Amino acid sequence: MAYEPQFTISTRLLSLVEEIAMLRERIQGAAVALSWIPALQKDTRTRNGHASTAIEGNPLTLEQVRALEEGRELAAADQRSSREVLNYFAGLRYVEKNAQKKKIRHEDIFELHRLLADTVMDQGEAGRYRTIAVRVGRHVPPPAADVSALMFELLEWWNTKSTELSPVLSSAILHYQFEHIHPFADGNGRTGRALGLWELYRRGFDSHHIFSVDEYYWEDRPGYYRALNAVRLAGEDVSGWLEYCAAGLHQTLERTWLRVQTFSRQTPEKVVLRPRQEQLLKLLSDHGSMAPAELWEALGVSRQGAMDLLRPLLKAGMIEKIGGKKTGRYSLKKS
Repeated sequence: MAYEPQFTISTRLLSLVEEIAMLRERIQGAAVALSWIPALQKDTRTRNGHASTAIEGNPLTLEQVRALEEGRELAAADQRSSREVLNYFAGLRYVEKNAQKKKIRHEDIFELHRLLADTVMDQGEAGRYRTIAVRVGRHVPPPAADVSALMFELLEWWNTKSTELSPVLSSAILHYQFEHIHPFADGNGRTGRALGLWELYRRGFDSHHIFSVDEYYWEDRPGYYRALNAVRLAGEDVSGWLEYCAAGLHQTLERTWLRVQTFSRQTPEKVVLRPRQEQLLKLLSDHGSMAPAELWEALGVSRQGAMDLLRPLLKAGMIEKIGGKKTGRYSLKKS
């Protein structure tokens, strides 16, 4: 039996989706011409990592999470709290790396969960659907024997029918239905929110990866859980949930626009990023630092071609060269 979400599009939801589209266009239009994208991506990654783990009770502050993102050790933090955050960063990198993937399989969900839940599960096994019954507050998820079939139906919908909807709606539906199935013994909240983000990336909604919607859920944690539970009380009609998620995304984009303006005022040198330069910045973000030869090989350009891409970024203060003339490596400039 195919999964078919139940919902109606209210006037409020339609208005939110339209306002979200206008905000997104404004942000994306500014982002392609400004040089602070890597700094804003780093800030967004930190905020997502902090918020999504804090929802589950992780006690680390935003500044502590920022320190972990920068590779610094925390003296007073317990190992599990740090590991949860580091796992979430690994999960985000996996989502970013697979943002263009056309078809999502069970194995992709397993790998994402394994990255997010490795060594921090209270029960069950990371990267494997649960074999036990679970309870989440008042919600009793489907029996373990039904999980695989329900996930098959959800993935089938995600890979086909979801594209008929705005990503604002499809990401929210995916998020809810995953939490309803609760396919793993532990770590479902972080995984479900990461899947919602994956859908936004996959559909090109957040092409620069600078939106941190998990902050909204964390700051409104009681409302977040009420909205999830309200779907069950409404007989699995997700209309109210769609409005809640759209309101959250709208607030997220309003905040992002303010951050865009703040970052742009702090950067006197502006650069219009070419596609190859965006690819170069992504390589440095993924690898930390790279030697010149590694860069031009990965980009598929000549040494001179690589230097033509690098010089404007160096001048704008977006990247820096560390080390000597022969042993130097390029990396994103630390803010």
